[in-house]
Amino acid sequence: MLTFLAKRLLQLVPTLFFVSVIIFSLLHLLPGDPALVMAGEERDLAVIEQVRHQYHLDEPLLLQYVYWVDGLLHGDLGRSIRWSDDVSHLIARTLPVTAQLAMMAIVIAFAIGIPAGIVSAVKKDTAWDYGANIFALWGISTPNFWLGIMLIFLFSVKLGWLPASGYVPLSEDWKTSLSATIMPAFVLGNSIAAILMRHTRGAMLQALSSDYVRTARAKGLYERTVVLKHAMRNALTPVITLGALELGTLLSGTVLTEQIFSIPGFGKLIFEAAFSRDYAVVQGVVLITATAYITLNFVADILYVLANPRLRS
Repeated sequence: MLTFLAKRLLQLVPTLFFVSVIIFSLLHLLPGDPALVMAGEERDLAVIEQVRHQYHLDEPLLLQYVYWVDGLLHGDLGRSIRWSDDVSHLIARTLPVTAQLAMMAIVIAFAIGIPAGIVSAVKKDTAWDYGANIFALWGISTPNFWLGIMLIFLFSVKLGWLPASGYVPLSEDWKTSLSATIMPAFVLGNSIAAILMRHTRGAMLQALSSDYVRTARAKGLYERTVVLKHAMRNALTPVITLGALELGTLLSGTVLTEQIFSIPGFGKLIFEAAFSRDYAVVQGVVLITATAYITLNFVADILYVLANPRLRS
């Protein structure tokens, strides 16, 4: 187990290196001169030269990368032109908002998708199976922006049960915070639940037709034990992979949903930074997103081993 984890950790080093090179290259692949954008509308020659010197744009490309990585190692992600604030401060302010939304969405997705997939597989070709597949088709086909607007119209405008928009941190008032984020979390979790249901159903059907399940049934074990202990545990591997990837997608920013519900999260920061060509913020955001994906894949590898003992060898 420890050897497996050590190998996976060593594999992260070259991955992070190549990711950093690609992210750094984004600044130079975008059209236009970064110094002209950073200098503002006046674009005085003295200001442009000062910007070039300040951001080391007058240095060779390799030295610029070294300066950038050195700043990353010291926690310096640069400074935003649009907001006149450190990128690390902007990310620290917006990422927890999206992280809360993403965790709520993934909990909703797992709570709906996995049980629906298990029931659909166990009750194959019955009304339960058809109903679960209809739910999956509806979840995949329904646009998030339409579902969000419908939920606002029903629960906020008509019933007045939930706030239509806004965000309150959990540390200030957890009840208000949950009531403000439950609708956007459901919007995000709905489509993921549908995908999880289809993957869980497929994995469970394959597991239920395997030899070890037939052997367990031949021993006289209860069907519930066979399904939950033997079949489901082995069917979790693809579901874990999908869950990790979907959580990474949520953490990378849910732009449309955050715009609809006026939530000041990571997605809104990404949209505004890209629109205003705030290079430092774009680089910082993409770096955090890539790191989140790599970390979640590492966590998924650990969960594989915990869920399936055969992988420990």
